[in-house]
Amino acid sequence: MRRFPSSRGVSLAVHDYGGSGRPTLLAHATGLHGAVWEPFAAALGDGFQRWALDFRAHGHSIVPPNQPLPWTEFGEDVEAVVDHLASQPGQFLGIGHSMGGAALLLAEQAHPGTFAGLWLFEPIALPPTPRQEDRPADLAESAARRRESFPNAAAALAHYSAKPPLNTWQAAALAAYVRHGFAAGDDGAVHLACRPADEAQIFRGGRSHQAFSRLGEVHCPVVVVCGEDLLTPPGAIAETIALALPHGSLERHRFMGHFGPLEAPRTLAASVAAFAATLG
Repeated sequence: MRRFPSSRGVSLAVHDYGGSGRPTLLAHATGLHGAVWEPFAAALGDGFQRWALDFRAHGHSIVPPNQPLPWTEFGEDVEAVVDHLASQPGQFLGIGHSMGGAALLLAEQAHPGTFAGLWLFEPIALPPTPRQEDRPADLAESAARRRESFPNAAAALAHYSAKPPLNTWQAAALAAYVRHGFAAGDDGAVHLACRPADEAQIFRGGRSHQAFSRLGEVHCPVVVVCGEDLLTPPGAIAETIALALPHGSLERHRFMGHFGPLEAPRTLAASVAAFAATLG
């Protein structure tokens, strides 16, 4: 694991999964961390040079309690990692899930040409429509009530293995989430690295950024990918996002929900490989 500085003095953790070929950055969803991409990165194979970051307030990228967490700064985290990895501009492939997809869009909008292409699974780039106003608030309330501590990592893993939606994940992804998503405390218990209050704040800010209104500024090829659940905002708006992008396309996959990259990493890694083969 490597560390790079980002804005507001944040130190970002970056997981290096090796490989050669096209440099590739994997960006995780709210409340998770970069290591959940381990099965996905393995499925991509060594033909990709693979890194996965822990966004600020997630995993090993710790911030002080009560620090503001605007979504624009998640875009700045992406920019910081790309800059410090010192790859040639426009060579990176961005792979983003949920909030991570929005962060990649924000980074490309701030600095056009950062990415050769973007593969985004249900990115949180919400249009300003009132029918979805309550969803971020509901998610924030759930996050604020999330169980923060367990007696040990084994207890945390057993808890999530029996509870939706994490029980749908591939076992290796869930094990990686617990392994890197908890820190041992002085009390002998393990505690969530992404504090429930921070996760709730992030969900509340899901409508605060302008990624959707600026989709026309993203000129690299983008594949917007979604599962079969069209009743929740991320799945319902995937086609709208794809149509708003100058070079966007939509790809639907059955038998997976919003956590598709963690449920079916081999299937979706094959989708990424097919997309990457089309990039110059």
